[in-house]
Amino acid sequence: LEITHYAFTEMVNNSIDHSESPKCSIEVVVDNYDLLFKVRDFGIGIFYSIFKKYALADEYSAIGELIKGKTTTMREKHTGEGIFFTSKVADIVSFRSHKTNLIFDNLIGDVLVEEAKYQRGTEVIFRVSRKSKRKLADIFFQYAPEEYDYEFNKTRVVVKLFKEDYISRSEAKRLVSRLDQFKEIILDFKGVRSIGQGFADEVFRVFQNRYPNIIIINENLLPSLAAVINHVVDNRKMS
Repeated sequence: LEITHYAFTEMVNNSIDHSESPKCSIEVVVDNYDLLFKVRDFGIGIFYSIFKKYALADEYSAIGELIKGKTTTMREKHTGEGIFFTSKVADIVSFRSHKTNLIFDNLIGDVLVEEAKYQRGTEVIFRVSRKSKRKLADIFFQYAPEEYDYEFNKTRVVVKLFKEDYISRSEAKRLVSRLDQFKEIILDFKGVRSIGQGFADEVFRVFQNRYPNIIIINENLLPSLAAVINHVVDNRKMS
């Protein structure tokens, strides 16, 4: 109930403040196994809103910004934490808007993007087991730990949502955009097949030199990717 109350109020509040929709529909279902809610508005759409605010190339690019955290189109009212933490406390939660369905599946530890039939506005479907052992406080502490004064200064970025193959510096700049807001960044390379020297140099030398106090942790690196990154890191140490 604590998890659901947090997620539900955050999603309804987002609909009120961001959607530009005069109404939204709400559905809550409780069965023997799960607690589920749906919040659907008929406004501009979550991905379009971010795309427009940050002048991105397209709505798909908004997904990459959304998963970083601290993404908000209304800084005076919101910190951009609601969707990030809602995506962590659910068993499964999806954000569907226009032709895109973004799914966070914490049961298998993955993030998926599906092409969907066009749908106006934004629909959030949140599900959590009634027997879930997940605790809201633990999720907050994971990304807002004591060493960061309990502030949201740690994030995880699923790199494959941008691309599976990375070559250029421009792709790297897109990846690290706005990540200077954090003190610790976990880059999850699961599903990424290759990276180029320019990409690695931009992230692990240029960005790191610009923000030397930011900690970057890499996870799920293929050996071939690790070799490219290690080469760049070694050059950085010698420069």
